Amino acid sequence: MAGIYIHIPFCRQKCTYCDFASFPKELGRQESYFACLYREIKGRGEQLKGRVFDTVYFGGGTPSAVEPQYIAGAMKQIGNCFAVAPDAEITLEVNPGTIDEKKYAIYKKAGINRYSIGLQTGFDGELRRLNRIHTAKDFLLACSLLKGERKSADILIGLHDQTEEQLLKTIDLALAGEVEHVSMYALTPEVGTPIYTDYLNGELPDGDEIADLYDAGRRYLSEKGFHRYEVSNFAKEGCESRHNANYWKRGEYIGLGVSASSFIDERRFTNAFTLDEYMNAVILNKFPEISSEQIDNEGAKFEMIMLALRTEKGLCVAEFNVRTGGDFFKDYAAALASQKNYLDISPEFVRIKEEYMYVQNQIISAFMEKSDNF
Repeated sequence: MAGIYIHIPFCRQKCTYCDFASFPKELGRQESYFACLYREIKGRGEQLKGRVFDTVYFGGGTPSAVEPQYIAGAMKQIGNCFAVAPDAEITLEVNPGTIDEKKYAIYKKAGINRYSIGLQTGFDGELRRLNRIHTAKDFLLACSLLKGERKSADILIGLHDQTEEQLLKTIDLALAGEVEHVSMYALTPEVGTPIYTDYLNGELPDGDEIADLYDAGRRYLSEKGFHRYEVSNFAKEGCESRHNANYWKRGEYIGLGVSASSFIDERRFTNAFTLDEYMNAVILNKFPEISSEQIDNEGAKFEMIMLALRTEKGLCVAEFNVRTGGDFFKDYAAALASQKNYLDISPEFVRIKEEYMYVQNQIISAFMEKSDNF
């Protein structure tokens, strides 16, 4: 299994928490950007002949903020240049304030079959505070427009003065939109973003409060028939994100566009983070990479453990041994012993116990230490 990620670096306005490559003042450069993107798609397609890709994901930025014919053009170019599976999952990220019937018709004709909708919170006052351009009503209107399509909603926890009641009401709003998938992320105040000042001023919930909110949301989603299959992702049975699941299985993926990251042939590489640097490279018939790292066997072992332990199923021991040539129980005996109270350990699988999933980083770090010293 392999995936294609396309980064669309345009949006109407920047959210206060956003640290991604998105440029609200550059919407006028859509045409030239997509011309370069189409060229990069062609070049990477020639390089990756022989691989079949099972998922395509348009992220951003706000893909639904650009003219829809550019998304359709990207899909056509991908179809021409890559071997895409007939049943591929093709996802488009959507801001509820930027979609209408005309856009939807073009998306559908282009082959988009899944929509990831940025709700974030169900309270208009907080949406304004986050500098979002939509309202709770806009979310419901978008879901109504997309009725019958596969839909996911993004929800943030750790917002200003956020209570358990507010979080559950936000989840209720998402479910009223008939989504089959919910991604519930903890807000991360990144240095340089406006919300980072609020964090420094102590205006955001602390770690313990966020953990309590997460646990309340997890229990509520479970009651509503959404199972947690990864620490931040919940779905009705059979509605898991195939694209994201590929990341957690350490599958290959190619990233296209500004700031996009890739993992091919045990090499991780990243594209330029500015429009000018990206476009100049493509115009000169160069791949716009600015960093590259070849992953050695020990690095591959730790990555596989780290990613698998994020999921509800955990690490398949037999698969780990086959893919890495290692002996998991022997190689990581010390880490397993030190973390045994937090793990469910069987001959077939090792997984983090349900109640400790949200504090997994300290558990996983034990395996990093062992990997470094091995």
